[in-house]
Amino acid sequence: MSDVVSGRRAVTEAIRAGAAREILVARGARRTEGLRSLFEAAERAHVRIREVDRDELDALAGDHRGVVARVEASAGVPAPLGERDLETFAFTPDAVVVILDGVEDPQNLGAAARSAEAAGVAMLVTRVHRSAPITSAAVRASAGALAHLPHARVANLSRAIERLQKVGFTVVGLDGRSGTSVFAAACPTGRVALVVGSEGSGMSRLVRERCDLLVALPMRGRVGSLNAAASLAAVLYAYVLPLRDAR
Repeated sequence: MSDVVSGRRAVTEAIRAGAAREILVARGARRTEGLRSLFEAAERAHVRIREVDRDELDALAGDHRGVVARVEASAGVPAPLGERDLETFAFTPDAVVVILDGVEDPQNLGAAARSAEAAGVAMLVTRVHRSAPITSAAVRASAGALAHLPHARVANLSRAIERLQKVGFTVVGLDGRSGTSVFAAACPTGRVALVVGSEGSGMSRLVRERCDLLVALPMRGRVGSLNAAASLAAVLYAYVLPLRDAR
């Protein structure tokens, strides 16, 4: 795991999360509004800022965009939760959990986390094996959301789903083969866990069988599917959130 986070937005969120220990900024970097906000966040958090040559940043991160943060924890995010935490976490009565089944691209993981955090999701759940790790690229793609979103990494997704069901979650799987469109059925009330599989193979068989309900996003164009992050954003805002926002 990297001990740096790069990119202005991700670094700003690392500062706000209390993970940043030093900020390195490219010498002569243009003082944009984003960089000014970063400096203000660092000043409030009493985090040191140091100007360095770009080649020093290049050695730390490939796509730094002029800013790198040295962080206290790996990738500047809290330590992941475990499977048993799913039964003891303080979920609200209408909490939403997002479960990613087999998403292996860190960029896709980060983008999914960004959509989840923006929608007010309570927790992200991913697999330990055959799943994207939390890297600097994932944190950058999440725009820092992974510094705020509780994240559980579990060895067995089917068993994790069962634990969530025990504490009152209805588990909804996004499955292109389902005959039920997200526009044809209302999202269940109460706690909801939304499962999104990989773009190529979708959910695994055991995970699909563990779901309480399967729904599909209608694909009306020529493209046959969306990636996990795009699918998640569409379902969260078109299916899960409208009922909650109407209350």
